[in-house]
Amino acid sequence: MVGTEWTVPIRLDLEVFVGREEMLRRVRDALKALPDDERTVTIGRHRRAATELDPAERAELVEMFAERIKNDGAQVVRVSEETIPDAVTEALTTHDVGSVAVPEGLRSEWLSAWAESDGHRIVSDHLLAAAETPDAVVTGCAGAVVEPATVVLDGGPGQGRASMLAPGCHICVVRAAQIEPALPDVLDKLDSRRPITWFRGPAAAPDDELVPVPAGQGPRHLVVVIVE
Repeated sequence: MVGTEWTVPIRLDLEVFVGREEMLRRVRDALKALPDDERTVTIGRHRRAATELDPAERAELVEMFAERIKNDGAQVVRVSEETIPDAVTEALTTHDVGSVAVPEGLRSEWLSAWAESDGHRIVSDHLLAAAETPDAVVTGCAGAVVEPATVVLDGGPGQGRASMLAPGCHICVVRAAQIEPALPDVLDKLDSRRPITWFRGPAAAPDDELVPVPAGQGPRHLVVVIVE
């Protein structure tokens, strides 16, 4: 996959063609059945993990991710840790958001300034009524990928089910250290027991061979806040 050697401790008959979504489903189901210590993905030794990159290489990786996901129609904001609340507030204001769904574990200070204004409502994603769709969601992520430019969520802290609500606007905070070169590099960061969601920019081609994006799904506006 993407020219990278990787294995999972299960057998797949690759001579039989299956759709990529079906194959990913089979992989995830098989991983659920394994003991915790066997839910691993082995990356070829010729590939360095992104955590081993020096500062210059890391900066280049972040730059590539920002450029590519922006080309796919996402808005990219690059901030420091201290200015995350300012970036989130500005994005919510720009998109005229009145209600925001937030997952358990999201930093409350990211939204505190925005919430002080009249008419702004914050609701926990698990308390939303079945038919209720918020104007926006704000989440963190489990990882991000340069090729293809993708943000990955696995329902962990700060992610919850908010990413599955198909809001008009999704503001996602991505830390520079979470950005990896390719899909295999991010797989062993994910919890296969949770629903895994892959996000690309709203202008990404729906027939991409690596990460299919069904037409009409996902947020109309994706704001990626990269924390460096």
